[in-house]
Formats: sequence, structure tokens, C-alpha cells
Amino acid sequence: MLIPLRHRLPFRPIHLIAVLLLALLAMLAGAAHAGPVLDRIKSSQTLRVCIWPDYYGITWRNPRTQQLSGIDIDLSAALAKDMDVQLQYVNSSFATLIDDLLQDRCDISMHAVGILQARAERVRFSQPYLKSDIYGVTTRSHRAVRTWDDIDQPGIRVAVQAGTFMEPVMAASLKRAQMVVVRPPQTREQELEAGRVDVFMTDFPYSRRLLDSADWARLVPPPRPFYVLPYAYAVKPGDEAWLARVDAFVTAIKRDGRLAAAAQRFGLSEIVVRQ
Repeated sequence: MLIPLRHRLPFRPIHLIAVLLLALLAMLAGAAHAGPVLDRIKSSQTLRVCIWPDYYGITWRNPRTQQLSGIDIDLSAALAKDMDVQLQYVNSSFATLIDDLLQDRCDISMHAVGILQARAERVRFSQPYLKSDIYGVTTRSHRAVRTWDDIDQPGIRVAVQAGTFMEPVMAASLKRAQMVVVRPPQTREQELEAGRVDVFMTDFPYSRRLLDSADWARLVPPPRPFYVLPYAYAVKPGDEAWLARVDAFVTAIKRDGRLAAAAQRFGLSEIVVRQ
């Protein structure tokens, strides 16, 4: 309610000082109780980041050199630098990321996690920063699978990686083909090369691994958008301060060009979410 001018208290400098002191104390209290994750990161001076080290272009560990590379290796380093803390990577996967977060093995999953409803019911997501459709990968010599329409046909074995968003999507989509769920240590490309499957489903970043390194691989793109999914960073629920900090980071890298630059380094510019 607005107070009529004649009823307002006279201004006194001591009142202003008291207000400023109270505001300062409130800010200090807020900083001291920023939330359990931020408090832990601050006290340990370490940011624990879950990654899937088999995700080419995202968080990939070179099997020969053991060096990590990818857009989220660069961006996780940027987040740690912004927070002025050390960076610790924790090996994870799409099948285990929820348990890894809920059981406090890491503070954040940074490996282009698809925003699925089933995941959103258990963890919290930042705003998206990438998006991808589903693609098929087969061999150049395969005679039965030449186009997207050849995939869902009788006798075709379609591989998906366990725990990826392709697993539930293809389970619901395939009506005639047989779906094969591939679990570590097997990989989709090993199953394809061995002839145990006819095609495997993947996303844009992972498809580049085959196209960049295997002359036997052929991409089978959908003729129109099939299942475009936004990718984001995931954190455990119950800590809004930490989620807000992660969101602020995503906003910052979109605005200052760090996201675009990292995407360009790894051939992912066309799947960047810019706003």
C-alpha cells in the first residue's frame, strides 16, 4: 500500500545505515547457505562431473592415448574455471547417470543428456544447449537397408545402446523389425561389423564417430524430423541454488560465444540450441 506523503516517516541517515546492514547480513547468510551441492563444491574446491567416455564429440576418451576430448570436456572445464575450483571426472553412462547423481557420486552429468520424461521425473535439467534427431548407421555393402523406410521391416535387426533415449523411442516405434539392446562391453558398431545386427540407431554426435573413422559405415537419415530431442545438463533434485548456477552458466556460454566455439571445434554447430 502506498503511504500518503504526510504520513511517511522523516528520513534519518541512521535508518539507511540499518537497512544496508540488514541487506548485507541477508546476502552473507544466503552465500553461507547456498545449498548442499554448492556448499560441498566450495568446501572441497572440487567439481565432480559425470561423463560417458564413449560419447564421440561430447565426452570421448581416446582408447590409444586415454585423452578426453569433446564439447562437454571443454565446457566442463569452463564451468570449473568460472567457479574457481578443480575438476574431477567420474565415469558414468546413460544407464547409470540417475543413480550416479542420486547417490552423490557426482555433482552434475555433463554428457549431452537427452531430456526424457522418465529422467525428468527423477533428476533436474538445465536449459538445453544441443538437440539431435535419431539416425541409422549401417554398412555400405548392406543390401537390405538403403533408406529409412527399410529399417522397420521383417527380418531386420535394429541395435540400440542400453540406457540411451533411442531404446524407449525405438521400442515404441518398431512394428516389424526386431530390436536388439546392446550392453557393455559390446558396442553397436561391433555388433554391426560382426553381422549380428543390420543397422544401429544413434544421434548426430555419435554418428560422426563412424563417419569420421570408418570407411565401411553409411548414414541413414530420416527423410523428415523423426524424434528431435533437446540435450541438457542433469543434476539431482532438491537443490534449486545449484540448478540456478548451472542454468546461469548455460546462459552465459550461449551469450559469450563459448558454446558456439566449442561446438565448431567438434563439428556440432548444426545442433546447437542458441537461445
